[in-house]
Amino acid sequence: MVDTLQDAVVRRRKISLEYENRAHQRTRRVVDPWGLVDKDDVWYLVAGTEKGQRTFRVDRIGEMTVTDVVAERPAHFDLSREWERVVDEVEQRRSLLSATLLISARLVPVLRDRFGRHCEPLETRDDGRVRVRVAAPMAVSIAQELAGWGAIVEVLEPDSVKAELARLGSELVERYAQR
Repeated sequence: MVDTLQDAVVRRRKISLEYENRAHQRTRRVVDPWGLVDKDDVWYLVAGTEKGQRTFRVDRIGEMTVTDVVAERPAHFDLSREWERVVDEVEQRRSLLSATLLISARLVPVLRDRFGRHCEPLETRDDGRVRVRVAAPMAVSIAQELAGWGAIVEVLEPDSVKAELARLGSELVERYAQR
């Protein structure tokens, strides 16, 4: 299906498709395919519809037909810029929880690798540690990511992340403590 969609994007042909949304409601529509994006092994179609730009998960597209009708694409459409905007909107709707940490400056790139765009260095302290803000959907998500760092990272706030780290630590001590 991705190859067919890519061909429709390149040839600028409208697509008639059946789509199932998150609520499992099926709709049939005709779209102008503008581009395809692969994010974490999930393909998305960015397309123009009668209601404006929409993003469709390719794995939720059912029946699909490429038409002979020429698709329209905005003159200054930039797929990477539009995808960045889509991702930002989705992440804002997920109401991320932020935590503030202290970590050695040399480890900030590793932390950024783990949290991606949700890792923001704030300031470098006199002791060489950096105050960093990280974010994830839930306190447990942040704690699970940080638990393996041990005492190398210090969580300053919020208390919910500290509590999750304490809970995880207690579970590990209970299971693995030498008796």
